[in-house]
This record gives sequence, structure tokens and C-alpha cells, in this order.
Amino acid sequence: MNAFALYGRYVMTSLRAQAQYPAATLMLTVGHCAATAIEILGVFALFDRFGSVGGWTFGEAALFYALVNITFSLADLLTRGFEVFGSDFVRTGAFDRVLLRPRTAALQLIGYEVRLSRLGRFAQAFAVLILATNLVPIHWDAAAIATALWAVAGGVALFSGILVLQATLAFWTVESLEIVNVLTYGGVQAAQYPLNIYAAWFRRLLTFGVPLACVAYYPVLAILKRPDPLGAPDWLLPIAPAAGFAFLGLSFLAWHAGMARYASTGS
Repeated sequence: MNAFALYGRYVMTSLRAQAQYPAATLMLTVGHCAATAIEILGVFALFDRFGSVGGWTFGEAALFYALVNITFSLADLLTRGFEVFGSDFVRTGAFDRVLLRPRTAALQLIGYEVRLSRLGRFAQAFAVLILATNLVPIHWDAAAIATALWAVAGGVALFSGILVLQATLAFWTVESLEIVNVLTYGGVQAAQYPLNIYAAWFRRLLTFGVPLACVAYYPVLAILKRPDPLGAPDWLLPIAPAAGFAFLGLSFLAWHAGMARYASTGS
């Protein structure tokens, strides 16, 4: 069985397990949708108070919000194993069993659990995307759709890379450090707003450190067909999400370095 077929088996097993409790799964999904909906209300309150922020309207900011939250919801859906790696695998010694199986550890962790409740954030973000389309004159031609899908793919790679780094820290700390949430949930919050409203040092961090701007800000500019107020060349905007895949590659290099020093668990 090849890796894709095995991953499909993992997904189906996870879905069947959640299907045993459909009411609980539905309530978790609805609850997750309602909880994340509060965030867009906060964005609306900001723009309702000031009218525009940094030359951007609420409709344009809603597009930022929708794109980054769709991206994060998919990454969160697919990387549960890395998220709980420290507590569920390293601390308990379960990672030893993972290493004994004739498949890569990364594949087993990716297929560990696919949580349907994370679709609540996805549904809420997709509703905001429809709202943004009605508020802003977005022409969803083939190029805009391709750019949006490319941005989502790059964003999923980026957020997955952050979660892989979180899991990698567990090789040294056993429990994943909460500071990584600054890059995950904090990164989602930062990417929900246009890059030009931030200070110069923070813009550089979001572009060259953890390239959230490359998977949210620049693709949205390309979709809106709007020049960058900060002066980035137009040719850069649609190809910027490739930085997400580069970040994921570097994260897996760190992951392999962590695996090389893994020495099992103690009591």
C-alpha cells in the first residue's frame, strides 16, 4: 500500500470513529464556528469605529480574514498528530511504537486524527469570504481563483510547518512550549490585517521570519488587483505563497534533526 492509500485509511478510520457520536461531533463543529465568529465581529467593530484602517475598508479586511482562516482551519484539520506530539507521544513513550512501524513517522502523525470540528472555522471563514465578495468588487476570474487556491496551499504548508516545529521542540522539552501559539493563533490574528498597518520591524518579521505576509497579504493584493502600498513589485504578489512550502521544508529539516537525538522516554 502506498503512502496516499495508507493516509486515506487513516482518514477513514478517524471519520468512522467520530461518526459513532454524530451529535457530539456536530455540537463541537457548531461551537467552534460560533467561537471563531466572535473574531470577525471584533474586526467589524474596529472598522465601524474608524471607517478605514491604513487605507483599507472592512470588506477588504474581511478578505484577509477569510483567506487566512480558511488556510489555518485546513492546516489544523490535517496536523493533529504534530499538535499533540509532546503530550500524546513523547511523554507517554508512544513515539517508540511509531518508530517501529514500517512507515515514516511524519505520515503516521499526519494521519493520527482528522478532527471534523475544525470544519466549523472553515465554514465560518467561507461565509466571511462570501460577505467580502459582496462588499468589495472582486472579479473571480480564473487568475483570481488560481491565486486564492495557491495562497491556501502555501498557507496550509506554512501553518503545518509551524506545528511541525512545535512538535520538534518536544524532543528537547517533552511538552511543546506554549510560546509556539504566538506563531499559530497569534500569526492568524496578525495576518487578518493588511501588512502596511504594522511597524517596519514587524512587517519584516512577517515577511522574512515567519512569512505569513506571503500567504495572505500579497495574494490578496493580487486578487484585488491592487498595487502594494509598500512598493513590492507586481510580479512578486502571485508567487509569494511559495515561501510557505520553503518554510515547511525547513521545518522538516529541524524535525529530522530532532528525531536523530530522540532517546526514548523515561519513567
